Amino acid sequence: MNGREITLAAVIMFLNEEQHLPRLLASLEDQERIPDLLLFVDDGSDDRSAELVAVFAEEHTYARTLQRPRRSREIDRMAGAAELVGFQWAVEQLGRRYDVIAKLDGDLEFPPSFFAKIMGALEADGRIGICGGPLSVERDGIVSPESSQPWHVRGATKFYRAACLDQISPLPAHLGWDTIDELRAQLYGWKVENVTFPDRNVLHLRPTGSYDGIVRGYRRAGVAAWAYGAHPVQVMASALIRMRRRPRVVGGAAYLGAWLGSALRREPRAEKDVIELMRRQQRSRIQSKLLRGLPG
Repeated sequence: MNGREITLAAVIMFLNEEQHLPRLLASLEDQERIPDLLLFVDDGSDDRSAELVAVFAEEHTYARTLQRPRRSREIDRMAGAAELVGFQWAVEQLGRRYDVIAKLDGDLEFPPSFFAKIMGALEADGRIGICGGPLSVERDGIVSPESSQPWHVRGATKFYRAACLDQISPLPAHLGWDTIDELRAQLYGWKVENVTFPDRNVLHLRPTGSYDGIVRGYRRAGVAAWAYGAHPVQVMASALIRMRRRPRVVGGAAYLGAWLGSALRREPRAEKDVIELMRRQQRSRIQSKLLRGLPG
């Protein structure tokens, strides 16, 4: 990027995060590098969340708040990708003034180097189109990595280079969007990378799948696997792995059942070239694992 410090607009989506926002806001105070714009987007909170971010915005000139237009409540907000819809709406309000636009969730706690490390990676390599960081969770006082694949940037910490976001938009408003975006970016020649942190990872204050029940979380994962076109062999392997986790058997069955149900109903999914790329990548990973398991 010719040594130029690129600009960042960070969009934090939240809905009834009164419990978690104090820790998120405190971690923003400690950042080594602050965004050029920090935009809080209230997606319809009816607790004290809006009040908390309003106070923060009054005290920090780089922060602003936006209220999403009122809409009817969804039965399953995540199934309709409401946070993505809200983010894409917020991006429209921003215009084209920033080099990087980040989508962040309101239930996170950032390490002090969070923005500095990710923006440093984007400045060092102009081919990175999507960047982010791994998440950790804290249970009984013990912090451990949250399960995820190293090649996937979690939807909670997505940094999009604006030129990349323009090419892959609009993203589909259904489960699996946060994998489809990466595949589209790769088809356009962009790189997708996670950044590691020397101090600690981003802390996910509400672990994935805990929002409204872990079994429903497994069902959503199955629907997402259909939407981004996971290879059937990969789906079966993923279901078996989930059956070994708590709640044993039930989680994997919920995942597989949701994938099969989506297939039978022919629910919306990614375009053909995205699915082909996903399956090529999955076949390559499966073959690599099989070869590593062979005796030398």
